Amino acid sequence: MLNLKYNDILLGSASPRRRALLEGLDIPFTAISIDADESFPDELQGGDIPYYISRAKARAYEPNLRTGQLLITADTIVWADGHMLGKPHDESEAVAMLRALSGKTHQVFTAVTFAEKGREMETIVDKTDVTFGELSDEEIRYYVSKYRPFDKAGAYGVQEWIGYVACTEIRGSYFNVMGFPVQKVYEWLKNRGI
Repeated sequence: MLNLKYNDILLGSASPRRRALLEGLDIPFTAISIDADESFPDELQGGDIPYYISRAKARAYEPNLRTGQLLITADTIVWADGHMLGKPHDESEAVAMLRALSGKTHQVFTAVTFAEKGREMETIVDKTDVTFGELSDEEIRYYVSKYRPFDKAGAYGVQEWIGYVACTEIRGSYFNVMGFPVQKVYEWLKNRGI
């Protein structure tokens, strides 16, 4: 096990994928849920959106932080043709999102914020370019119906069937597309005490 200077690392996320990815670093942590306002100013674009939201999540929990604790929060968006694709509310919205991604390259931005009691928050943002081949309506409807990707930005999980059949190219971190750039998180932790 790695030796950390932090007594207690808190992952402020309900995402099972983020929890699994942080577990993969062999770093002990406690997962907590944070209730935060995830709205953002309309003028924000691209990576500025998850930057803003991940910091809002950290601020929502900050009063509860104790000395020696490190809080990690994150937010992921899909950015396609100058628009943000968040989590779809229903099946028709998920289908529309996947139609918009079909045959094109989009960006996945994830921001990760690190907060400690009495210290300035730090945030890193990672970007990955993802190219999808052409998807038929039948393929899109099959995926949405079977995998129900309503908890995923852009209505897809790259680690699922749609990633196998549609993802033709990734430039950047694969894990960032899953919602947590573990390499950058590890670098941050390593530079501060591992």
